[in-house]
Formats: sequence, structure tokens, C-alpha cells
Amino acid sequence: MTNPVYQTVILGGGFTGLFTALYLSHEHYPRSVILVDREERFSFKPLLYEYCTGEMDMEEVWPSFKELLQDSGVIFVQDAVETIDLQQREVKLTSGTSYNYSNLVLGLGSVTGYSGVAGAKEYALPLRMGEDALAIDQKLHSCLQQAREIQDPELRQKLLTVAVIGGGPTGIEMACTLADLLPIWYEALGGNQQEVRVVLLNHSKEILKGDVNAGLRGTALQAMQERAVPVELISGAAATAIHPDAVEYKLDEKSVTLPASTIIWTAGTATHPLIKDLPIPTEHRDKHGRLQVTPTLQLLDFPEVFAAGDCAVQQGGESLPATAQVAYQQAAAIAHNLKALALGRGLKPAQVNLRGTLMKLGIENSVANVFDRLEVKGRAGHLIRQGTYLEMVPNRAHEFKVTGEWLSDEIFHRHMGAEAEDKTADGSKTTVRILELVGGAVVGVLVARKLLQMVGNEGKNDQT
Repeated sequence: MTNPVYQTVILGGGFTGLFTALYLSHEHYPRSVILVDREERFSFKPLLYEYCTGEMDMEEVWPSFKELLQDSGVIFVQDAVETIDLQQREVKLTSGTSYNYSNLVLGLGSVTGYSGVAGAKEYALPLRMGEDALAIDQKLHSCLQQAREIQDPELRQKLLTVAVIGGGPTGIEMACTLADLLPIWYEALGGNQQEVRVVLLNHSKEILKGDVNAGLRGTALQAMQERAVPVELISGAAATAIHPDAVEYKLDEKSVTLPASTIIWTAGTATHPLIKDLPIPTEHRDKHGRLQVTPTLQLLDFPEVFAAGDCAVQQGGESLPATAQVAYQQAAAIAHNLKALALGRGLKPAQVNLRGTLMKLGIENSVANVFDRLEVKGRAGHLIRQGTYLEMVPNRAHEFKVTGEWLSDEIFHRHMGAEAEDKTADGSKTTVRILELVGGAVVGVLVARKLLQMVGNEGKNDQT
């Protein structure tokens, strides 16, 4: 008789998978934990824009799993998943290694969806991983440098035009960030920043349609016009083909071609192929093919398997947005229930409390919609947004490291030079300004922590 296997395998090192592993470590889970991801590094997607703008370093927004899981007891395996056998409780990797499990956590997320648009996968740049941010950064720098050396105005304009496909939150955040950033970069090369074009193509007539951020539509539209170069919004534009240096789209039944050397795709996601291949009946999936789960986040047909994040939806429940705040709350619930199973205790339904929404609308400019009651814009919104995300950095030691570096950069590197020129003889003005900046930055972090505490207290009150 084969001895039973008592180990938990987590597939996918995104927010759901990584947070689950770390929560299990913090809760002293009595079984071994294996985390599998094909990448070496964890991509903190909401802060990838900060890497592009230079507001944060690569190591801060794209840390290695080795660093994040240090001393956690979690075994990290860098490999791709080849097959998942739910009947035999076995996961096979492309390297040939296989793992049996007593419990499985599916945190594979979603993949970029190209909606059948010809050339999109080949020529458009997505923004999902750290590698994507790096590729976009390199492409933009190359185009700007070429444009500075080219005399032909038509070719130069093509090099200076960026087309962002998709008017959801990612597309808007990217367009606004680039509309502030690229003029600075190009002017530093000696170019005319007003030649830079950032065009946002949106299939719908409205941006953020059907999105959790829909209430911020007016604020986003205003911000798009207030950038260093205004974002050119083309609504009702359905992309039909992507070429190396142009986008074809239909507008009012007419075909239009937009010359652009940089094309960024943010127009949607698709269900992960491994999730599609699982032997789960159609009636236990949603219309997108995502897996239906119980309130305790277990598969209906395989209760030893947990799923959350982009690849799962609660049966009969309201669809939750695919955001970091949802993923880490679901991860905490999965970790709690896995420990409960190991100890023979009862499981608890996952409680997800949405705290509002955050959007980056340019360099040092964001909007924070707190509990759908209070909208904070501009620099104050920027501080709250960064403070909130820094609070969510998945490893406590790494969080303190990043928070310290951000505060240092925010206060001294970014502002001390300008303030030094204006200070009075006794230095009093500089001192006052530093105190203001310290206060603002600390408030950003403290407000984020207060929000987490408030939600935690609400959750406890709901349960009592």
C-alpha cells in the first residue's frame, strides 16, 4: 500500500500563489509547501509603471522569489507546468519532474487575450510581467533616440507615436504615464517634446466600461488632458490588425491606419490554457471558462483543490475584480482553510472586503477612491496609492526595505536638489519643506495601514 503524500503544491507565483505560500509560512502550516512558477521573479504589476518612470528600481517591483521566500520554509521550483492530473493528484513539469499532492492551489491567473486580432501577439507589447516593462522601456528609448537623429518628419512622427490598445485601467494608467514621461525623455535628448504622441484606442464608446474603476471615468478623462502632452483618445475604435509600425482599426465602419512604432496591448485577458484543459464540466465553469469554486474556494468536483484569483469565480456569487487586494485576501482564506484541513478543523468561507480603487494617472499623480466614499486626486492620491501598494508587498522584510527606499527617494533624491536652491540663509525653508515631504510620504503609508486595519476590524465585526 502506497504511503499517503502530505504536501501542498501551489501552481503560479502571482499574487494568489505567492501570498498563499507566505501566509502558510506565517501560520506555521504543518505540511511541506512547494511553489511552482516558470519565472525567476515575482512581478508586482501595479508598480511596474514606477519602474518605467524611474520612480522605483527593478529590484523593488520585480524581486526574486528566492528573496521573497527566504527563511519561509517554502520550496520554490522554477519550472513550467506541463499537465495537471486531478484524478491521480499529480502535477508534471516540463523538466520531467512530477509532484504528488494532498492539496493543490491553482493560482495560474490569466494570459493575455488578443481577441483574434491579426499580428497582435507578434507585434504588440503586453504589460503583465517585469520582462514586459523592461521590453517597453527599451523599445521607447530606442525609438526616441532614432527620432532625434532622423530628419524626415513623417518617419520621425511614426517613431514618436505610441499607440495603447485598450481603455481599461491598465491602458489608461500606461497612456497617462507615458504622456508625462516621454516628453521628458525626448527633451533630454534635445528633441521637441510637443512632437510626442500618445494615442489610446478604445473599442467601446466609454473608457472603463464595466470595470470596477468606472466611477473614476470623469477623473481619468480630465487627467488624460492634463498630461505633459495630452493623451489622444479614440473611442469606438476596434483594432483589426497590428503591424510592426502601424495599427489598423475600424471607426464608424471605416478602416483607418495609425502609424506608430510602439504599440502596447492592454485590451484584455483570456483563461489560462492549463485551466481550460482541466476535466471540469462546463456547468462548473463560468462563460469565460474560469473554474467555479465554493465559498471556501474549493473546486466543486475536487475539494482537495483550491483556486482563486483570475482563474476562478465563486459559484452563484458576484464576480470579483482581478486586483491585488482581492487576491491577497483570498490567499489568506486559502491558507487558513489548508491549515484547518491539516488539523482536522472546520473551514471558513472567504471574506473579501473591497477597499476602493487606485489608478495611476501620470508621474506622481494618481486617484484613490477610498471605500467608494472619498476620492483623493493628484499628489495626495499618489502618496496613498504607493503607500497602499507598499503595504501589500508580500514579504514583511521586503516591505520595509522597499518602503525605506521609497521614502528616501521621495524625500531626498527627488526634492533636496530643488529645495537647496531656494533655502534661506539659516536653512529654515529647506527644513520645513523636508518635514512636509516626510509627513506626506509617511501619511501615504499610514493611511494605507489604517485602511487595512479598518477592513480587518470590519471583517471581525461581520463574523461576530
